[in-house]
Amino acid sequence: MSTIRQILNPQPEARFKYTGSFGITLYYQDFEAAVAFYQQVLGPAGYQEGDSTRGWRIGAGWLTFLRGKQGNPQNVEISFELETVQEAEALQSVFIAAGASGPSPSDQLMYTPVRIFPVTDPFGVDVMIFAQLARG
Repeated sequence: MSTIRQILNPQPEARFKYTGSFGITLYYQDFEAAVAFYQQVLGPAGYQEGDSTRGWRIGAGWLTFLRGKQGNPQNVEISFELETVQEAEALQSVFIAAGASGPSPSDQLMYTPVRIFPVTDPFGVDVMIFAQLARG
């Protein structure tokens, strides 16, 4: 059975006037290990508050980690859109070298044609790395 993918035209009217998304916040019981892993991948956190908050600037938003009390994030996906397919591939490689796992990239239609480089971090969080494909 195939999935129908389409963009509605005309688009439904937005209920609110968004200016963007500020980011995502994840709660990790294994806070120190999660921070160490993401520092290996993304570099030092650009924001620190005490011993229980770390944040990385990702585009116009933030990836924020807080110390959790019960486990690590579940049923969540982080999306990173990169400028080029080469940058997306490089980020996937760094994730995998640091201990993440991931299948081969694939070309998908996600509102626009993209190449997806998925990974799963050592804590079970899915990370969708992608870049738009050149139109031709």
